[in-house]
Amino acid sequence: MQVKVVKFGGSSLADAEHFRQVASIIGADESRRYVVPSAPGKRFPEDTKVTDMLYTCYEMVRRGEDITDIFGQIRARYNSIIEELGIDYSLEDELTFVRGALLHNSGRDYAASRGEYLNGIILAKYLGFDFIDAANVIFFRDDGTFDAEHTNAILGEVLRRHPRAVIPGFYGSMPNGTIKTFSRGGSDITGSIVARAAEADLYENWTDVSGFLMADPRIVENPLPIETITYRELRELSYMGATVLHEDAIFPVRFAGIPINIRNTNRPDDAGTMIVAQTDSYDPDHVITGIAGKKGFSVITIEKDMMNAEIGFGRRVLEVLEEEKISFEHLPSGIDTMSIVINTQEMEEHRDRLLAQICKSVNPDSISVEDGLALIAIVGRGMVKAKGTAARVFRAVADASVNIRMIDQGSCELNIIIGVEAHDFENAMRAIYAEFVK
Repeated sequence: MQVKVVKFGGSSLADAEHFRQVASIIGADESRRYVVPSAPGKRFPEDTKVTDMLYTCYEMVRRGEDITDIFGQIRARYNSIIEELGIDYSLEDELTFVRGALLHNSGRDYAASRGEYLNGIILAKYLGFDFIDAANVIFFRDDGTFDAEHTNAILGEVLRRHPRAVIPGFYGSMPNGTIKTFSRGGSDITGSIVARAAEADLYENWTDVSGFLMADPRIVENPLPIETITYRELRELSYMGATVLHEDAIFPVRFAGIPINIRNTNRPDDAGTMIVAQTDSYDPDHVITGIAGKKGFSVITIEKDMMNAEIGFGRRVLEVLEEEKISFEHLPSGIDTMSIVINTQEMEEHRDRLLAQICKSVNPDSISVEDGLALIAIVGRGMVKAKGTAARVFRAVADASVNIRMIDQGSCELNIIIGVEAHDFENAMRAIYAEFVK
């Protein structure tokens, strides 16, 4: 029998009715053996996610404020799910313990993780599955980085003893036993980790959309769905703002060659998007796979005659960024110019010192900073087989009266990245989509 790991997001487990939907989906396929739940999400637009309420509890305790009311809301949220599902189980002992730990300053990560932990207990009881606390099987190193190999060994051994189990998403433990969380949305990562350890045939990630779309529907009207996408394409789109799946969730399953299927809990019959290691499929009518982008970048432009002949010039510039603990996005360069694209927010506190240190290190003829840049990534495995793709991008943007400030294309020809003024971002996105999707 196949083994599938299924992860359900917060919107898929927001209330008892959604729990029933999830149980129906799991029950429809016996190979769905390992379940990774998120904390309860919003039930309606004005609602508050349980994780956000737990963060609030943590902050209130730090300020010496009373958390009785807000923790009461958390307690009521879980108890209503239990009661409406008709489960013969009380969560009171767990809730009392969590409240006591919060009052004793158990830490921000501990507070945030309890949403998944408590939801996982309820879901395991409802499904009749075993419950495996992620803190006992997912491990971080002393420096806070995820320990993939130790986790895979221990988790794989535990899963072999539990043919069907619920493992809460989002967190694990440090060597000293304290709770450590992944970044926000980290339940996606947990699902991928479990899929690798279980040697799964498929990792299904269930959310509130039927897979990836070719562009942001808030910008492009009714963009087409993406049926199949490779890990590399997804990595590019996720990094540039496509948010259906946490970008770091790709690595564990990519390492093991396990495909990911993005599915919609509310439309379980939709095929969704299949994410695979590689595919030979090529549709000449769809040269690009998707478009994504982000605002909020700045460009540092360094000019110096004969820069290209000065050994170590680029290294010295990048060493300044490293000393300031600033990462760069792109490095488009000419013979006598070097441009560094940086997230504006990341640079803001270091701006004056950063420029001064670059001047001291390489003594440029001139140096300037321009803010208000947006980056757009046009991604597609079909671009390598289609002539004139870059020309089509540039023509479409020009016809929309948008000026391109930066161009960057990798040698693999998987993507083309352009920089435009932030106020031109939406027009450029729509123009590029219209050029490639007729």
